Amino acid sequence: MEGQKQHKKGIGSKMSRRETYESRTEELLLPIADGFGVEIYDVEYVKEGSDWYLRAYIDKEAGVNITDCENVSRALSEKLDEEDFIEDAYILEVSSPGLGRTLKKEKHFIKSLGQEVEVRTYKPIDKRKEFVGVLQAYDNGNITILMDDEERNFSKADVALVRLTFDF
Repeated sequence: MEGQKQHKKGIGSKMSRRETYESRTEELLLPIADGFGVEIYDVEYVKEGSDWYLRAYIDKEAGVNITDCENVSRALSEKLDEEDFIEDAYILEVSSPGLGRTLKKEKHFIKSLGQEVEVRTYKPIDKRKEFVGVLQAYDNGNITILMDDEERNFSKADVALVRLTFDF
């Protein structure tokens, strides 16, 4: 579910601004999310092809719907236009993190303890780069999963991606 709006600013971009844009957007989004009864899952500012995307992922206990995304998108878009701190042209997207959501922050890992996850590593470990198991622990960036009745530990520095798995 997504709400999209094209925002145009000046051309030109520097990756060094990415974290500033993400944290400033999250600050603007917090009261909006609270007002609509949703929580902020993540905010990311990424370049895909020739386009910049400012993505806000929102969630709530019962799951977000298209109306939640539209309401938050409209309110956030107005705030972003008022503040006008992003110099690049970008596309704003507000959506649910989805079923196979990526776990990035400590709060994501803690909330997902006991659930099945996929761990992808940068380099092969025991000749493989993908591992699936139940998330047992997350401590100071170390990830522990239970895989085939055996615990496997991964250092966050070795992990490219952790996301929830889902079965249909």
